[in-house]
Amino acid sequence: MTRVAAVDCGTNSIRLLVADADPVTGELLELDRRMTIVRLGQGVDRTGRLAPEALERTFAACREYAEAIKEHGAERLRFVATSASRDAENRDEFVRGVMDILGVEPEVISGDQEAEFSFTGATKELTGRADLARPFLVVDIGGGSTEFVVGDDHVRAARSVDVGCVRMTERHLVRHGVVTDPPTEEQIAAIRADIEAALDLAEETVPLREAHTLVGLAGSVTTVSAIAQELPAYDSAAIHHSRVSLERVREISDRLLHSTHAERAAIPSMHPGRVDVIGAGALVLLAIMERIGAREVVVSEHDILDGIAWSLVLQSR
Repeated sequence: MTRVAAVDCGTNSIRLLVADADPVTGELLELDRRMTIVRLGQGVDRTGRLAPEALERTFAACREYAEAIKEHGAERLRFVATSASRDAENRDEFVRGVMDILGVEPEVISGDQEAEFSFTGATKELTGRADLARPFLVVDIGGGSTEFVVGDDHVRAARSVDVGCVRMTERHLVRHGVVTDPPTEEQIAAIRADIEAALDLAEETVPLREAHTLVGLAGSVTTVSAIAQELPAYDSAAIHHSRVSLERVREISDRLLHSTHAERAAIPSMHPGRVDVIGAGALVLLAIMERIGAREVVVSEHDILDGIAWSLVLQSR
């Protein structure tokens, strides 16, 4: 067993996984998995820069994670940063802060690398399932971007597009610094138009419609699953490998987009940091399912974070 720590810093959240990995059996024994909403991508789409308060929220989470990594005695650490820090003019400030706290340089990876990690994390434990037809289409709906990966045991094609729950919310639903509550039909149509254009881009290089099983990752998808199951609280075990039908996703997306902040916040499984962006995230999922004709989505709690952890194991061999 190799004890590794992986950090995934995205547009909306930062997450930590500490695990013991067995490269022989393919088992990843989870010791610590946590997530903090830091909204690192706050305003990036508009200003091109990481906001000071967003950086401080992220650094505060990094300090907590540093303590956890030390406590568990992880042998190796990899910190991967995604969409928001890729786009920001002042990303050097972000890099310096992370190095000071965690002692490693954050890798600002490309969308294609992000897709590779997501695919590995999501499918490593699905490849032996007889009830899931291949190839898989893994869709990771993040805050700033969405990754599409088609593959069997290995990636065949991948593409990252700049459509995510935070980016769409800030671009289309924020007026004078406040999220429209609820959105107008014109605002929803504008989000949908952006998503459809992004799907056109993705289809230029990824054969989305050739996939037989859709696997959905990240907070927007897992939250939709929790709502579909009417869970009394967020339950990772109940969500992992759950299946949500197209009809249920359509119903939930419509409900979220036409509800108020208070109504969304009252959903028992809703994380407070997702209340304002979940409508856009659910719409991204719905548009993808309709585009490829998916009757259901298989929801995975294992994603890019698990892929980063596995990359550390492979590097050490």
